[in-house]
Amino acid sequence: MPESYPEFAKLVNTVALLRAPGGCPWDREQTHSSLTECLIEECAELIEAIDHLDYPHMQEELGDVLLNVLMQSEIAAESGNFNIEDVSREINDKLIRRHPHVFDKESFKADNSGEVLKRWEEIKASEAKNGKQTPAHSPFKPLPPELPASLYAKKTFKHIQKAQLEKDDALPQDKIQDFTENYTEEELGSALFAISAACRLRSIDPEKLLRTTTQNLVNTLSQKVEARA
Repeated sequence: MPESYPEFAKLVNTVALLRAPGGCPWDREQTHSSLTECLIEECAELIEAIDHLDYPHMQEELGDVLLNVLMQSEIAAESGNFNIEDVSREINDKLIRRHPHVFDKESFKADNSGEVLKRWEEIKASEAKNGKQTPAHSPFKPLPPELPASLYAKKTFKHIQKAQLEKDDALPQDKIQDFTENYTEEELGSALFAISAACRLRSIDPEKLLRTTTQNLVNTLSQKVEARA
């Protein structure tokens, strides 16, 4: 592994020059908010390249995502909030802290990925005490509202399973069981497409519908857990 990354240093300098007085007018006009749409688009293009194992495009799209990270960091640096060194330091510290089985083998040993994930979640939970707080007694940790609705629903159900709430009558248990036991992967895909098509024919936004349904379920289950506490 190289001890230095000269091309990365060049890129950081290039971004700083683009944002500096006399740099690119378009780049200088950008804000944290104005760049988020670009980030979403670049992430989608990167995922497409990964899905196809298209390495040339993967390299290109990773660069586009990295550019957004550097632009966001440079904008933050200009306002005195943080810079790319701070970003790098924080994620490096987090990786070391959450991998004691690698960096502190005397305190914790892991023989398989299950043990790693369990310890990872325990460390995250301890970190949350000093950061974002999950409401008292809630089985749901905060999720970014910008997550795609399907991913939001999937992660929410994971929380439901961890809290052993999958048998609660607020969930469509019969449908979940039917889809799980009787549908192939292709049939599930067709069902998802059919629902999206039906929403289109009824002028319903399926993304908004799934997000709202999931959030209502979160609210209902959180209230039930709170009432029992």
